[in-house]
Amino acid sequence: MRIGKTDKPFSAISTSTHANITVRGKDLCSEVIGKTDFTSYFWFLVTGQEPNEDQVFFANAVLAAIAEHGLVPSVVAARMTYAAAPEAFQGAVAAGLLGCGTVVLGSAETAGRFIADLCAKHAENSDIDAVALEGVRALRATKTPVPGFGHPLHAEGDPRANLLFELAEERGIVGPHIRMVRAVQRAIPEVIGRSLPINVNGAIPAVMLDVGFPLAALKGISLLARTASLIGHLQEESERGIGFILSGAAAEAIKYDGNEVG
Repeated sequence: MRIGKTDKPFSAISTSTHANITVRGKDLCSEVIGKTDFTSYFWFLVTGQEPNEDQVFFANAVLAAIAEHGLVPSVVAARMTYAAAPEAFQGAVAAGLLGCGTVVLGSAETAGRFIADLCAKHAENSDIDAVALEGVRALRATKTPVPGFGHPLHAEGDPRANLLFELAEERGIVGPHIRMVRAVQRAIPEVIGRSLPINVNGAIPAVMLDVGFPLAALKGISLLARTASLIGHLQEESERGIGFILSGAAAEAIKYDGNEVG
């Protein structure tokens, strides 16, 4: 039984022979290794296009912005896994990445799709504020949080998001996605009765989409960045283990409220 489309058995990422390795049409040894930085190579792998100066700059900026944020669930999961299975470094990294969903880390993808959808609607309606207001109202009607907005700590504004937008202004790359996220920010008080700051997961997709990064690969930005952070945490875990301390703290914090025996 065939599942899915099977009529295009091709890939344009890489191939190799006994003499060379080709990646996206370039010879890996003579044209890539030692001649390109990893961020540029990442962009090239994902898009098949050489990044320009602004694309490299903002890819670097957002990767640095999202990589590390303390003992968040993905990091806790990784460190506890490594403490229990120190022979499986890759398993601990995987444990951290598997928890990167729509609530933690993956919200940049959700915000990106929301903003991109509003931008598509804006192409049919010249009033950007009306489009943004309609989008926020639609979310409110289903009690869905506005992705990319609000922060439990940075209530007055996420400093990472603020800086990314400042850099976008300085480098002149502000486009439809940043303008739309700003319009959504203006619409929120009218719909929910109070303002919300744009958080880093709202800024990242707006900036990256405006410099030409593909929407479908947005989550990869967060995954790549967090992988670097997880490796750092696991290296520390190998020397200064806190995985079992985290596990013990969790056990102490949660009280049993089920039926008692006897």
